[in-house]
Amino acid sequence: MARVTGIGGVFFKGRGDGKALAAWYRQHLGMALEDFGGAVLRWPDDKADDLGLTVWHVADHDSKWFSPSDSAFMINYRVDDLDGLLAQLQADGITIVGGPETHENGKFAWIMDPDGNKVELWEPKLWAARDESGPPQ
Repeated sequence: MARVTGIGGVFFKGRGDGKALAAWYRQHLGMALEDFGGAVLRWPDDKADDLGLTVWHVADHDSKWFSPSDSAFMINYRVDDLDGLLAQLQADGITIVGGPETHENGKFAWIMDPDGNKVELWEPKLWAARDESGPPQ
């Protein structure tokens, strides 16, 4: 049977000037914008030991997970240095709305973009730091 093998892209509408919102992501989250205006994130750039997992999940209609955003989506961005990025974001005047928190699979924090979308930042934990079983197969 044919099946999904990964997430090929994340697309969403800006509430105002889409180019300005993309520039915000470039300035504050280091998204390297291509000529077409979007970014191409390549797994070989990610050095985590989990081999590049992407989580897909449908939240219940009454979930508060994306709060304080009223958007129907939230994007999780893998980052290589959460503490460093949070310090940079705070220096830029961006409010951290949650975290940092440490969980079994890494560290998380949450911010809001200028359009009011909650953004999840995730620094994956090295598998050797979790246990000796390694990443899921």
